[in-house]
Amino acid sequence: MKFSAVILSASLAFATPGVLLASDDDRPDHFKGEPSETLEQAVRNFSEYNQKLAGMLKQNQLSAEDLYRVHNLTYTLENALGKIEDEVEALEEVLEEVHKASERADGDTVSTRGKVYLEKAQTLIK
Repeated sequence: MKFSAVILSASLAFATPGVLLASDDDRPDHFKGEPSETLEQAVRNFSEYNQKLAGMLKQNQLSAEDLYRVHNLTYTLENALGKIEDEVEALEEVLEEVHKASERADGDTVSTRGKVYLEKAQTLIK
């Protein structure tokens, strides 16, 4: 019985005028959000906009205006997460260089690349 209710609810959602269900590829990019061009900016935006979202979610009920604001701020969060993801991938590569250099007893590379790694890693854990 519960399964039927779920199917009925889903069917109504698809059939309801004004309800737009789209894949990530089909979504219109009508908001840009704040840019996250550096890791520092991405971490700052991620922290700030998560706080904004958390504050809004403390309400008992979200109005249409609140939902609009949430929709808008998610673009900034998506930008920040995208940059963080890119930077973490690059950080993994630097750490791998440090790892392999340590296996070869290459102290110079461990020292120079290790400092690069730690500088970027510190940005993530501030």
